[in-house]
Parts: sequence; C-alpha cells; structure tokens
Amino acid sequence: METIDISRGIRSFLVDEYFFGRAEELQDDMPLLGTVIDSSGILVLVTHLEEHFGISVGDEDVVPENLESVKHIVAFVERKLRSR
Repeated sequence: METIDISRGIRSFLVDEYFFGRAEELQDDMPLLGTVIDSSGILVLVTHLEEHFGISVGDEDVVPENLESVKHIVAFVERKLRSR
C-alpha cells in the first residue's frame, strides 16, 4: 500500500470520527492525543487501524510516538505493514 493511500485512509477516518467532516481543521503534524482524541478515542482509532489496514496493534504500540499526529500514525502503519 502506498503512503498516500495510507494517509488518505487515516485522514478520512479522523475527519469523519473526530472533526465532523471539517477536513480543513486537521493538520498532518497537529497533536491529537489529549486534545482531539481521548483515552476511549484511542481504542476506536486502534480498532480502525487494525480493521482497515489488517495490522495488529499491541499494547506496547499505543504510545505517543506512534499515534500523536497524522504523520506519526502514517509512519506507524507503514512500519507495521512492512513487518508483516
């Protein structure tokens, strides 16, 4: 899967789930955790990543380095897809 496809999929989900369709408000490097996505929202995000991209997200993966922003999430998904 291409980076642009991963990014589009993640952005589309985030805009629909957390930004109520307002795509212009989502910047690729804006912090999401604690401001946009709360603890229960992390579970929703992780479930989406697992189902949409067919990856497994372990407890050790649920850290800011992987989920803090669109850029971080895209890089995380790319790493997971490469390691399958």
